[in-house]
Amino acid sequence: MALLIRDGRVLTMASGPIPRRGGALGELGVIERGDVLIVGEHIEAVAPTGKIKPPEDAEIIEARGRVVMPAFVDCHTHACWAGDRLDEWDRKRAGASYLEILRSGGGIMSTVRAVREAGEDVLTANLVRRLNAMLREGTTTVEVKSGYGLTTEDELKMLRAIRGAGAEWPGTIERTALLGHALDTGQKNFVKKTIEETLPAVREAFGELPIDAYCEEGAWSLEDCEALFKEALVAGHHIRVHADQFHELGMVDWAVSMGPAVVLSVDHLEATGKPALKRLAASGVFGVALPCAGFHTDGRYMDARTFVDANGTLAIATNCNPGSAPTSSMPMAIALAVRNCGLTPAEAIGAATVNSAAMLRLEDRGVLAPHKRADIVMLRHRDERLLAYEFGGDPVDLVVCTGKVVKGDVGK
Repeated sequence: MALLIRDGRVLTMASGPIPRRGGALGELGVIERGDVLIVGEHIEAVAPTGKIKPPEDAEIIEARGRVVMPAFVDCHTHACWAGDRLDEWDRKRAGASYLEILRSGGGIMSTVRAVREAGEDVLTANLVRRLNAMLREGTTTVEVKSGYGLTTEDELKMLRAIRGAGAEWPGTIERTALLGHALDTGQKNFVKKTIEETLPAVREAFGELPIDAYCEEGAWSLEDCEALFKEALVAGHHIRVHADQFHELGMVDWAVSMGPAVVLSVDHLEATGKPALKRLAASGVFGVALPCAGFHTDGRYMDARTFVDANGTLAIATNCNPGSAPTSSMPMAIALAVRNCGLTPAEAIGAATVNSAAMLRLEDRGVLAPHKRADIVMLRHRDERLLAYEFGGDPVDLVVCTGKVVKGDVGK
């Protein structure tokens, strides 16, 4: 099957280095009036309007000047969960902080209890429902973490559920084993057990998945994270880490010391000062901004402007989860990143597409170019800045996932 998207404002994202660092982040590779030809699952050609001769049986979508761009890549989510935290949201609005709720046995641990009670089929169904909501808003690639099990059995259950959802969903799921999330004080020698039992079990069942941890007061300490990561590295895993959401504990400098060959990303960074942000930028390790968490939790955001100006490699993501970021909307993450993280609209688009794909080590998407995977969105806008300027609505008229139209109508 062939499909031609004709006469759009095409953001190819293909005119600069990949990943984008520093000032290159906002290079959109714009074709003012362009066509995109899709054959099968891949892009066949991208060129100014009228330069591509489509197959005679090609279906035509008339963009009429609307923005055509790579689909969003959400590189940090906790989208597999059961239950809700509405009662805890009432506590938060009454004045309790996120860490106070966590220390009292709520927060992450309340979701852990719900996940342990849920069957694998329930977790899979919940995740597919959330993934479909993401797809409608233009996200075709999603990273999904475990981390709400915190026993070997339940972490494996979560990872199987995530795999099962990936088999039902037309997009792509990238899995991460978040083994160091909350501290389960109900388990004796919990950290030791996680390292010595759960980590090897995950390795045996699922291979070299990235290993993640949440380094924060009330969660995993810097020393505990280092112990987990040391064993993960010996076993051949790459590392991702949540750091400095509320407190600057030194995890950024550990990541800098290990470098991008080992550490795929440091995520959150709301409490990270300018000196550490500059050191992280110079190292080449990805920084991942999660502005939806700041919006919902405490109004703090990563200083992405300092990071990018220091030649950092930035991605942005929703952090979709039931506690600090109950959203599945990458357009909302883009809008918040521009308002609160210091990015331009073009930089936020780059961080949500080409750089998020590169962070996940996916070389076949995030740009519109021949032979790349045909994951494409068409906005209702004719100026991409409106993607950041507006917020709270649905800016996406068309979603193409692996060459198939999954939202929108051919011929319109």
